[in-house]
This record gives sequence, structure tokens and C-alpha cells, in this order.
Amino acid sequence: MPMHKAIGSKKDFSNLSEDELLAEYNECVRDIIDHEMVNKMDSFVQHCNTSRLQHSINVSYYSFLICYRMGWDYRSAARAGLLHDLFLYDWRTKKGATHHASWHPRVALDNASKITELNKIEKDAIRKHMWPCTLTPPRYIESYVITFVDKVCAVCEVAERKYKGIRFGKVAVS
Repeated sequence: MPMHKAIGSKKDFSNLSEDELLAEYNECVRDIIDHEMVNKMDSFVQHCNTSRLQHSINVSYYSFLICYRMGWDYRSAARAGLLHDLFLYDWRTKKGATHHASWHPRVALDNASKITELNKIEKDAIRKHMWPCTLTPPRYIESYVITFVDKVCAVCEVAERKYKGIRFGKVAVS
């Protein structure tokens, strides 16, 4: 059995409170969440009103939850999710950023490697999270989780702004 499967043995989700899940998540990312480079992501807009840091936390936490529930390597998913967009420039204004979607994962991987040691799952997830823009598909199930959670978070972050304030009957969506 591959080593990464042993890390996240399947646990009964219903037995843990939200606080216990959050504590487990925080344990996974505690050595990187407060790193100066990670916190600089808060200075960049990712999607509409969502900072790159908040987007990365969203991807990280939801990937953690899915992998935790499925018995996959939730620690690697949490860490790679947090670091998957670790680039410190505004791609909308950076000169030469026309291939940003396929290029920024390499920048993020390089930056992540400077702040922590990465395992093979974390490297793969960061490098390939923009698949299919990156032509090589992910190798690990955790990488696929991050890839798809990233897309879902992006859509929700954009839709939240676009549909904020729309009224359905007498109920306002906010």
C-alpha cells in the first residue's frame, strides 16, 4: 500500500465536532499558515472580493474535508491547497502573464518549496491544479480533489459577487 494512504486512515466524520475538525485542519497547516509569504497573498485579489489568501484557505479546507472523509491523505491536501496559488503578483496587470493559467503553478511550486519541504503529493497537486490547462493530468487522487475544489471555489467566489443582492420573491439572497 502506498505510504500516503496510511497517513489519512478513514475516520468517522460524524464523531467529530466542527471544532475538532478545525483543530485537525490547523494541525496540518500550522507551520505554514502564518508564514510571511503566505500572508502576503492577502494583498492580492483572486476572484472578485476574495483575496488570494482567502481563496487558498477555502481550497485547502474543503480539500482537507473531502480527503479526510474519504480516508485519503488529508494533510497533504490541506497543505497543497493552501500553497497552490502562492504567487505574489497580480496576473491581470503583470506584463507577459498571457499564459498565466498554465504558468503560475510552477511559480507557486517554486515559492512553496522555499518555505517548506513538500512531499510528492503536495508537489503534484500544486504543479497540476490547473489541469487541463497544464497538459499533464494529476497523478494522485488528492491532486484531483484540489483541482476540482479549486474550480468550485472560484465559481462560488465569482457567483457570490455577481448574485449578491438579487431578490427572489420577498427573500433577498446575500
